[in-house]
Amino acid sequence: MELGDSAAVIPDSFMGYRDDITMQMSMILDQIRAPLIVPALRIAVYICLTMSVMLFVERVYMGIVISLVKLFGRKPEKRFKWEPMKDDIELGNSLYPMVLVQIPMYNEREVYQLSIGAACGLSWPSDRIVIQVLDDSTDPTIKDLVEMECSRWASKGVNIKYEIRDNRNGYKAGALKEGMKKSYVKSCDYVAIFDADFQPEPDFLWRTVPFLLHNPKLALVQARWKFVNSDECLMTRMQEMSLDYHFTVEQEVGSSTYAFFGFNGTAGIWRISALNEAGGWKDRTTVEDMDLAVRASLKGWKFLYLGSLKVKNELPSTFKAYRYQQHRWSCGPANLFRKMALEIMTNKNVTLWKKVHVIYSFFVVRKLVAHIVTFIFYCVVLPATVLVPEVTVPKWGAVYIPSIITLLNAVGTPRSLHLMVFWILFENVMSLHRTKATFIGLLEGGRVNEWIVTEKLGDLKAKSATKAPKKLRFRFGDRIHVLELGVGMYLFSVGCYDALFGKNHYYLYLFAQAFAFFIAGCGQIGTVVPNY
Repeated sequence: MELGDSAAVIPDSFMGYRDDITMQMSMILDQIRAPLIVPALRIAVYICLTMSVMLFVERVYMGIVISLVKLFGRKPEKRFKWEPMKDDIELGNSLYPMVLVQIPMYNEREVYQLSIGAACGLSWPSDRIVIQVLDDSTDPTIKDLVEMECSRWASKGVNIKYEIRDNRNGYKAGALKEGMKKSYVKSCDYVAIFDADFQPEPDFLWRTVPFLLHNPKLALVQARWKFVNSDECLMTRMQEMSLDYHFTVEQEVGSSTYAFFGFNGTAGIWRISALNEAGGWKDRTTVEDMDLAVRASLKGWKFLYLGSLKVKNELPSTFKAYRYQQHRWSCGPANLFRKMALEIMTNKNVTLWKKVHVIYSFFVVRKLVAHIVTFIFYCVVLPATVLVPEVTVPKWGAVYIPSIITLLNAVGTPRSLHLMVFWILFENVMSLHRTKATFIGLLEGGRVNEWIVTEKLGDLKAKSATKAPKKLRFRFGDRIHVLELGVGMYLFSVGCYDALFGKNHYYLYLFAQAFAFFIAGCGQIGTVVPNY
């Protein structure tokens, strides 16, 4: 008996049964194709094209505004009053406002010395500044290390307070809220906030406080982030491209046109009276920073983004850490929109135009549509049209609009233009998690309040020079991601069909995107360190 003789191995009755099942399935698909599948896919295409146009118009609008800002030189010093602080012999240091610096941290073994050292190194009259370390660490060894570091700076004459809680209620928002209740905070005028991996330059307060001092309606001055490990691997380069656009364009446009943007949660300084008037810190979502910013804006307070002031920080360098971060950053805004949409619409303190900006532009387009259309359209609907040729996508929607959006996104990081193709594939992969997190936030699903602190590595150059490489340990949950592999298989299958029988000729894109999902599915994105 030959191995290839299937009839000798499989009974004729089974072969006939298999053929009947296949024929029945084919008949069912043919019967529902025209009345159900084709109309449903056509509606999905129309919805996705509408969302693409919304995103396109938003990107073009911001591109025009940022061009005008640069062309006419609308610097912060021209839009808001700014004068350098001057000494007064009679008043002495009492002329300077009292500044509180908060550093929330949780088991930050790798970076606690960097952040505390940078905060204690801020240039400001020593009797007009309080450094407050809010340590929620659960590891007793790390707690002891952080407390010892605070004591070391206190012995040098720095006014530093080490504060702990007996719980982690509210996570970061809860820690900041508890910190604001301390008696010594009542004498403070402003509060600067730095996450545990942020290292402000000594002149941070000299460059930000004068804006708050001379502009009584200004609530917040936000600095830009500067990434110390952007060249660590390909994944960090991709993150740099996305975040540079956010800071270079989105934050600048919001600051220049509406004096509103989302507080980034760190590297910013608040007027304490504005923070209190807005209701203080709330832990109802995982984006307590954005929550505070929206509430303060509805009270009529203004914000200023200072792009020329950069604060060093660290990007997630593992795919696992980045996935958790993006879940929080995508789920939180969607959940906040669900909770605040009606409050924004009925608010009487701001103009209708600003309400439209906050609801439509800030929330709907940037926080919802941008995530959903990237995954649903380019990774699900567009490939599906290959299998259903009756439904077509116009070239302007499949090629021109996404190309222009991509080019507009790339302006923030000119040095990475040659990595644009990799960035597109990477963003499409991450859109899977962002879309899932967005729906969890909108529907208040099970992981809506999940908060996992982003892993930090600290001084990367020093560690790479002194530490021996660790042996990688394979764990299924950490390395294998079923969702990514499933989407990759779908795209690869459609690509094969398109290459053999299709007319759309999307197969090169489909194969490339499938490969990107396979890499992500194996958890290998963060391990690629190319010579670029």
